[in-house]
Amino acid sequence: MNLNLKFAPGKADFFSTLSQRVNSYFKTNNIERTANAEMVVKTIFMFSLYFIPYFVLISGVFTSLWGMLGLCLVIGLGKAGIGLSVMHDANHGSYSTKNWINNLLGISLNLIGGHALNWKVQHNVLHHTYTNVHDVDEDISPRGVLRMAPGSPWKPMHRYQHLYAWFFYGLLTFVWVINKDFSRLIKYQQEGLLKKQKTTALKEWLIVIASKIIYIGYIFIIPLMLLPVTWWQVLIGFFAMHFVSGFILAIIFQPAHVIDGTEYPVADEQGNLENNWAIHQLHTTTNFGHKNRLLSWYVGGLNYQVEHHLFPTICHVHYRKLAPIVEQTAKEFGLPYKSKNTFSQAMVDHAKQMKALGVKPATESSLTIA
Repeated sequence: MNLNLKFAPGKADFFSTLSQRVNSYFKTNNIERTANAEMVVKTIFMFSLYFIPYFVLISGVFTSLWGMLGLCLVIGLGKAGIGLSVMHDANHGSYSTKNWINNLLGISLNLIGGHALNWKVQHNVLHHTYTNVHDVDEDISPRGVLRMAPGSPWKPMHRYQHLYAWFFYGLLTFVWVINKDFSRLIKYQQEGLLKKQKTTALKEWLIVIASKIIYIGYIFIIPLMLLPVTWWQVLIGFFAMHFVSGFILAIIFQPAHVIDGTEYPVADEQGNLENNWAIHQLHTTTNFGHKNRLLSWYVGGLNYQVEHHLFPTICHVHYRKLAPIVEQTAKEFGLPYKSKNTFSQAMVDHAKQMKALGVKPATESSLTIA
C-alpha cells in the first residue's frame, strides 16, 4: 500500500471559496456545526431500534421461531441505523465539540460487534483521503469475488458479479465480526498505521478481544441460555441480523463511489495525483436521492456523500442545507457535482458499473487470474 501519494498543489480557490461560504452559513444562522436536537432524538431512536427488540427477544415473549427471527431482522435495522446515523458521525468527530462524547458514541461500534479503531483507519484515513485510488482505498480494494476498481485483478466469475454481488453485500458486517477486525488489526500494525493513530497494538488487541467476548456473550450466548432454542437456531438469527445490517450498509456506501460515471484516479510514476484533495473528492463521489427525506434521515445523510467527503467533521444533519452551496460553488468553478435523482437510479447505475467492471480487460497489462 502506497501512502506517499501526493495531491496536486495549488488550485485551492475552489475549496477556499466553498469553506468561506459554508462557514458563513453557520455564522449567519447562528448554529453549531455539530449535532442538534434532531440528532439526539435520532440517536435515542437508533439505539432503541437495536436494544428494545433484543430485550423483547431474550424475555421470551415471542415463543414462535418466526417471531424470534422477525425480531432479529429488526435488530439488524437498528444495527445499521447505529452505524449510519450515530457511530459514523461520532468517529468523524462531528457529533460533538467534546471529544469524550465522540469517543463514547464512537465505541458503540464495538458494542455492536465491530472495532472503532479499525474503522477509523480504513474509513477516515484511507477512504476519505485516497477515495477510489486502487490499492489504497480499501473500500474498493480486491476482494476476490468482487471487482470494484479497474486496477483490481480480473477473474472469470466477475462477469456475473452484477448479479451475485447483492448476496455478498449482506455478509459485510458478518465478515467484520468474525474475521476482518482481526486481519485488519494485524495489517495496520505491520504498516505502522496504529502508531500514527497514537495507539499500540497491545491496547487495540485487548480492546478488540474484550469487545468480541462481550458482543458474542450478549448476542449469542445469552439467547442460547434463556430461550428454548438450539445453537444452530441462534446462529440463523445471528446471521439474519447481520445480513440485514450488512446489506443496508453496503447499498448505501457502494453507490457513492462504485457507480456509472465515477472516476478512479491513478497516480503517475512519482506518486502524484492529478487534482488537489477537494477536487479529487468531486471526481470520485456521487450523491443520490436528495428529495427522499426519510432515506436521508435513516442513512445519516450519507446520500449527501459529496458534502460528507468535503466536510466530514460537520454533522450530517446539516448536509441538506449545505448541498446547494456546494453544488453552486462547484458549477462556478467548472467542476463536477455528481448526483443521482433517486436511490433506485443509484442502484441501477451501481449495477451497471459492477457489470462494466466484470468485463474482461482488453489491455494485456491488466492482471487476469484464471
